[in-house]
Amino acid sequence: MKIVPDAWRYAAPPLLLAGPLGFLSPVGTLLALATGGAILHFFRDPERNPPVEGILSPADGRVSVIREEGDRVRVGVFMNVTDVHVNRAPVGGRVESVEHEPGKHRPAFSKDSDNNEKVHIGFPSYDVTLIAGAFARRIHPYVESGDELERGERLGHIAFGSRADVLLPPSVDVTDIEVRKGQCVRAGETVLTRSEVRSD
Repeated sequence: MKIVPDAWRYAAPPLLLAGPLGFLSPVGTLLALATGGAILHFFRDPERNPPVEGILSPADGRVSVIREEGDRVRVGVFMNVTDVHVNRAPVGGRVESVEHEPGKHRPAFSKDSDNNEKVHIGFPSYDVTLIAGAFARRIHPYVESGDELERGERLGHIAFGSRADVLLPPSVDVTDIEVRKGQCVRAGETVLTRSEVRSD
């Protein structure tokens, strides 16, 4: 099973404690091993097979936001702790900017999460925003300004519960969206809309 690069920094402490705990409590050893295993499972990074057209979901999870913002449409995906937390590019293209925005750490499924800590990844025609949640205190972007990405390529990951939004280009209307609130989607595979975005 492939895992994200920094998974071991979270999984190592409980796994290393499992040995010493064996002298004190077999139950404690089992709990430490289970915790370490659960952390590694959380940070899994499976391969995906992006379709050749359409704007794709940036995250695994459930669609929690579909709203119009002026002449743009925002689609947000809430990632539960059981979901894969590696985020992917909805469309190929050049990264124009990667900006960190400090903020709160409210539950990522709530309205207050709009004020949470974020990383904005700007593309020529659309933007992806990675949003920290109540327990997600670390957003790890993999990309930098100037990087060229393929459709469905990895953008980064967020540790422990979070949300990923796509602010679609003005050419996309809310009636073009093919997913609905509450629907389960997969990063780099589920098509949000068949409308295309220029890659440069």
